[in-house]
Amino acid sequence: MIELTGSSLTLKQMEEILYKGEQVVLNADALERVKKSRAAVDRVVHNDKTVYGINTGFGKFSDVKIDEKDTKALQLHLIRSHACGVGDCFPEIVSRAMVVLRLNALMKGFSGIRVEVLERFAFMVNNSIHPVIPQQGSLGASGDLAPLSHLALVLLGEGFVWRDGGQIPAEQVWQDLDMEPIVLEAKEGLALINGTQAMTAQGVVNYLESEKLAYDSEWIAAMTMEALHGITDAFHPAIHEARGYQEQVDVAARILNWLEGSQLTTVQGEKRVQDAYSIRCIPQVNGASWQVLSYVKEKLEIEMNAATDNPLIFEDGEVVVSGGNFHGQPIAFAMDFLKIGMAELANISERRIERLVNPQLNEGLPPFLSPQPGLQSGAMILQYSAASLVSENKTLAHPASVDSIPSSGNQEDHVSMGTIGSRHAGQIIKNARNVLAIEALCAITGCVFRGIEKMSPKTRKELEGLLEVVEPINEDRIFGPDIEKIAEYLKA
Repeated sequence: MIELTGSSLTLKQMEEILYKGEQVVLNADALERVKKSRAAVDRVVHNDKTVYGINTGFGKFSDVKIDEKDTKALQLHLIRSHACGVGDCFPEIVSRAMVVLRLNALMKGFSGIRVEVLERFAFMVNNSIHPVIPQQGSLGASGDLAPLSHLALVLLGEGFVWRDGGQIPAEQVWQDLDMEPIVLEAKEGLALINGTQAMTAQGVVNYLESEKLAYDSEWIAAMTMEALHGITDAFHPAIHEARGYQEQVDVAARILNWLEGSQLTTVQGEKRVQDAYSIRCIPQVNGASWQVLSYVKEKLEIEMNAATDNPLIFEDGEVVVSGGNFHGQPIAFAMDFLKIGMAELANISERRIERLVNPQLNEGLPPFLSPQPGLQSGAMILQYSAASLVSENKTLAHPASVDSIPSSGNQEDHVSMGTIGSRHAGQIIKNARNVLAIEALCAITGCVFRGIEKMSPKTRKELEGLLEVVEPINEDRIFGPDIEKIAEYLKA
């Protein structure tokens, strides 16, 4: 059970909640702050004090005063009108992350929402009630308005929920559980959708998948080195300590650890003096990607515990301030940076694939790893697929955050496009995983050709795990399913 306080949620805890089904509980002290914040909203309504989003319209309509009798209707209209997302839906795990993150942000007690709404969110997490949320439609400022509106609809008994891989009406879920939908009070609709939780939720899943893929890329690269009689001298710790990047030092150490005891690797001068950059510079390139991951992790863990709606309520309701914490620029930058870091893992992997299949570069392995060169094409087109994926990644890696389109009658005249960046990062990670799956298939084929008994015990163990999923290339076959199987193996 993970306690949500609004200020202490970590990526490790999110991993437990998302991938291991860990449940959540609401911190008692935080709930007291929530109650005080809600009382402040009630005072604003009853005293007829004008405060944005409580008794005014939204965006360009912020100057329109709303009567007390209409404050509930205002919130309902807000959610319905803003639920205009389109396109494919976020994966269910991203939807789960979105609910957790919105709940955690509201637990900070700055948003003026009722405890019963947060308790319903916790119930949804603990009972795997995950809203169906379209991916497209957010500008990443004023919050992720469209995606979070689809999330909020489920509370109201509208919209849809994931169930057994399909979708069912939210109304049916609450009926089956004999529970009433939530009826929103003043400010609650705005509190639910004014935030960065769509881009951040996708960002959390991106980070967790990227971290695992970065580790996986190292043992796959180590197997490739064995298949190509790679030179281990370039991984000597002194080289990397001389430069000073700890991530580079760590990658080099892990590669050497993977290759310990291998009879397939070589030393400089034994076969050649130097390897190509895609082998020799693994610590420098992958180490730089680890630096990206460190940056992204820092920003995500701040944003996961941030108050990102508007207005915010401070000093037990004495101060209610409109601001712009919903602006997603920090996560937009982080996701754009992550795109580059993950694209480079795929770029360098594709160059190693080329070395494995190219008869002029592969140190005596069969041309294109074909069992019958000429009659059978072997891995020739596998490299084509990898090249296509890395080329697509170059397009996706274009920064979304450099774009902005004004909205709401130019009231919201600069936006982050962070949700677009986060979504594109997810696609780059998927593409990179497929490229590394192709490298893995080629590497195990090369290592089987060299003799797996000569491999390092550690890489041999990984190879044997892969051989439970796919066979090496021993005859031409439909390779698409093999790539998919290895990618799923890496993701699991």
